[in-house]
Amino acid sequence: MVVNNLTRNRQLIVRGKLAKSLLARAKGLLFHPPLAQGEGLLLAPESSIHTFFMGFAIDVAYLDGANRVVHLIPEMKPFRISLPVKQARAVLEMPAGTLLRTETQVGDQLEIVDGG
Repeated sequence: MVVNNLTRNRQLIVRGKLAKSLLARAKGLLFHPPLAQGEGLLLAPESSIHTFFMGFAIDVAYLDGANRVVHLIPEMKPFRISLPVKQARAVLEMPAGTLLRTETQVGDQLEIVDGG
């Protein structure tokens, strides 16, 4: 899966995975090694996350049903929880620093391309 920011003409993720099942979404990045630049996880459907038992910070983008960014949490540290974001239908987890590097902002339009 690839994720592009169409508003900023930037690529956020080049090697992404999709977590759709309840079990895959619950596991998320728990006990996962730190993400490399260009890696990421899309949890869908989802509107809140936690970083319990994670050993690294992540950037988080909440997306509405049209893949527009409705909320951001840069550098969410381990053992934190986010409250549900009402408009969110999916959550994109990326390496810390991705949002700053790509200048991604609330309101940006993202494109999610399934790699097969």
